[in-house]
Amino acid sequence: MTTALTFTKGHGTQNDFVLLDDRDAGLDLTADLVRALADRRAGIGGDGVIRVVRSKDIVEGQRLLAQEPAAEWFMDYRNADGSVAQICGNGVRVFAAFLEQLGVATFDGDGELVVGTRAGVRRVRKEDGGWYAVDMGIWSFPGGQTAVAEGFDAEVLVPGLEVDGNEVARPALSVDLGNPHTVVALASVVDLERAELWRAPEVVPRPPQGTNVELVVPLGEETSVDGTVVGRLRMRVHERGVGETRSCGTGACAAALAVRAWAGDGAPDVWMVEVPGGTLRVTILSDGHVELAGPAELVAHGVTDLVG
Repeated sequence: MTTALTFTKGHGTQNDFVLLDDRDAGLDLTADLVRALADRRAGIGGDGVIRVVRSKDIVEGQRLLAQEPAAEWFMDYRNADGSVAQICGNGVRVFAAFLEQLGVATFDGDGELVVGTRAGVRRVRKEDGGWYAVDMGIWSFPGGQTAVAEGFDAEVLVPGLEVDGNEVARPALSVDLGNPHTVVALASVVDLERAELWRAPEVVPRPPQGTNVELVVPLGEETSVDGTVVGRLRMRVHERGVGETRSCGTGACAAALAVRAWAGDGAPDVWMVEVPGGTLRVTILSDGHVELAGPAELVAHGVTDLVG
């Protein structure tokens, strides 16, 4: 017997997701179901699947409620390959837009939405222009100050950027945003475009839980209308469990943090990150947190028979 499943499709700078309203906690979201929903040929298609569930109805959410009672809603995020993921920066914004559409979240005035994730609580506010801004929490360089001083703590072999047919190990900096990232600086936009990210870059030493790999090209600095100095960079990303995506929110944060570290003292705290799917804003906050801002779009609603 086939059971119909209602879904919504959404994206944040073209990082796209299948959204499921499971406020009654009645859905068994198996890895097989996630893969079927995310399949771009035989399913709905997406970089991941996001389930709306009450924090009280999921173990990870129950732990968060003890610390933050306002975290009523939990973002249960799965990669397209069915694996469980800690966090997705673009996904948090789309999750917030979905809750707003469902009528369980509002952003009147200075209101904020508190979201539970496997990486901890995330706070979302809505800006006047319609963008959603997310406090992505504490970040860190796993290699510590030694890695920052040396500029790297890993090496990456980037497919498509071989020299004379030989793979080249490029220095990279690890960044933790509740999920792992490895950031590689490239010399030019031409190199960025040549990279073959349909193949997974090889990271040495290999992280035990895998990692997201960001390729970045710094584009300099500019002064905004209010006098703020803003950095700009361009990025492509290979997400673990997914492959190359059009955008990655935590990846944009990691990229900005790495480029800022490489730039040294006096580097901007605000960065505009250009990804294939659009532009995101990353702000390094004074309290050790980092904020991600960008659009969130809900583009389709439907019913699928993929669950049975």
